[in-house]
Amino acid sequence: MLKYIAKRIGLALITIFTVATLTFFLMNMVPGGPFLSEKAVSPAAQAALEAKYGLDKPLSQQYLTYMTDALHGDFGESLKQRGRTVTSIIVSKFPVSARVGGLSVIVALLVGIPLGCLAATHRGKTLDSVISVISTCGIAVPSFVICTLLLYFLGSKVKILPTYGIGTWKHYVMPVIALALYPTAYIMRLMRSSMLDVLGQDYMRTATAKGVKPFFRLFKHALRNALLPVITYVGPMMAYTMTGSFVVEKIFTIPGLGNEFVSSIINRDYTMIMGTTIFLATLMVVMNVLVDIVYKLVDPRIKLK
Repeated sequence: MLKYIAKRIGLALITIFTVATLTFFLMNMVPGGPFLSEKAVSPAAQAALEAKYGLDKPLSQQYLTYMTDALHGDFGESLKQRGRTVTSIIVSKFPVSARVGGLSVIVALLVGIPLGCLAATHRGKTLDSVISVISTCGIAVPSFVICTLLLYFLGSKVKILPTYGIGTWKHYVMPVIALALYPTAYIMRLMRSSMLDVLGQDYMRTATAKGVKPFFRLFKHALRNALLPVITYVGPMMAYTMTGSFVVEKIFTIPGLGNEFVSSIINRDYTMIMGTTIFLATLMVVMNVLVDIVYKLVDPRIKLK
């Protein structure tokens, strides 16, 4: 296990380095700059700003300087939020996104797994058809449409929930629903197909022949093996949701990392774009490693090489 983890850490570092390198050069290929939107900025002032942040140097030198600083944990100062470092912004914004995303993951698992199991055990029946329709709609309908419907009905018509910001528990309801709908629907479909495959295995037919009660047959024998595809999906899903859904945070005006990432792209805040991208890539890689370890715990037959 330790050898495998060490190997994965090495591959993770290579992946993060590759993502950072591609992001840096692709970002600088986009027309425009961080100071072009500044009001009444003279060419001399713009040149001074570029010199202050090292943007007047050759691109290769900028890359080497940034990567060297990043290796020491220094992602630089935000080009738009003057006086604030990228690290401090991530530290202050990530907990907000993590709370919303974490609640969304919990809702997706608590709803998606049971409904997927019910659909599999009632295959071809009305309940299976209803769950299939719900899961298809949840996957097909974009998140901004869900956000709009929630805002219109729960925020404008009924007026039982606040429509923006994060304060009380009521502020979390609509963002969590909007963020959890797609993963819930996807987990339902994964769980249904995986459970159907497991229920058709020989050992399940043997358990049925031995007279094992349906409840124990489903949750003791079938569920553990059927969860493996869901675990595969949950790792990347947690990374994305916990760093903030860009659309959901923007619509509900949530001061999280996703909203910050969108703003940094619009404003060409190069250091902020790099910092959030590296953070997301790191979190994604960590989640994938944890998923592989959970694989081993769930199914000891899996060999980690």
